Amino acid sequence: MTRTKHDRPKLAMIGAGQIGGNLAMLAAQRQLGDVVLFDVVEGMPKGKALDIEHMSPELGFDSRIIGTSSYDDVAGADVVIVTAGIPRKPGMSRDDLLDTNVKIMKDVATHLKSSCPDAFIIVISNPLDAMVYTMFRITGRPKSHVVGMAGVLDSSRFSYFVAEKLGVSVRDVRAFVLGGHGDDMVPVVQYCSVGGIPLTQLMSQADIDAIVARTRNAGGEVVALLKTGSAFYSPASSAISMAETYLRDQKRVLPAAALCEGEYDIKGLFVGVPVIIGAGGVEKVLTVELNAADRKALHASADHVRELVGEVDKRL
Repeated sequence: MTRTKHDRPKLAMIGAGQIGGNLAMLAAQRQLGDVVLFDVVEGMPKGKALDIEHMSPELGFDSRIIGTSSYDDVAGADVVIVTAGIPRKPGMSRDDLLDTNVKIMKDVATHLKSSCPDAFIIVISNPLDAMVYTMFRITGRPKSHVVGMAGVLDSSRFSYFVAEKLGVSVRDVRAFVLGGHGDDMVPVVQYCSVGGIPLTQLMSQADIDAIVARTRNAGGEVVALLKTGSAFYSPASSAISMAETYLRDQKRVLPAAALCEGEYDIKGLFVGVPVIIGAGGVEKVLTVELNAADRKALHASADHVRELVGEVDKRL
């Protein structure tokens, strides 16, 4: 695909599975730019791209969607969203995917290093925190331009469960989740509010604890129900929100797996923290005060991420 300075932004989705297909569709619907849907499976990305383009007259979007199995078509992308890798199956943890997915991520990162040297890269593949670290190590991109999508999704799940329990609109719930994208993630109750009212004033501690537990296991709950894969609608929408705030310089405050270099006393790891995303990528990591329990839980989550990163280093 050739481009000129007058072209729309270019988004590349690496992996045309369930998440990748939904990423392409959402990017087109929001008119974020032209979309390249890449997959090593010959024909499949082209078929999905064509199917999405057939929607354009009905939904009224002008974005161009192409499917490909060549990294030549990915070259020069402004945003790259990586979903490549095997999904979870019932009984599997995200960590169980490490051996296979780190090999896939190494291959993807090596190609992106040369074909998309200026892209803002969003990683979705699991185990998330280890995979975004792999991408960062191999591409050599600045920390502002490599980020993991997890916190937006986990926070969305947290917010939904709160709204469902209280019988209120999801638009009035504010919540965020920190730490690694795993069973030890940290839903921060002290900063969760509904219409500006602290959650602790609206819900019993027992109900809060149940929602925190369900948030931590939300991905596994979906996997158990689907039986043949993992969540795809919600991860796609979460990553598109991150891409949109970057492309449109919205400077939204979102929880994301960003490189910490001393924030929260964590160094050299990608873990979920609140960040500002704008035209400069991850423009700032925000540090907030945490109570003793949440701080301890965040450090425990970071320790788990550190173990996974150690396993990745052995394979790089």
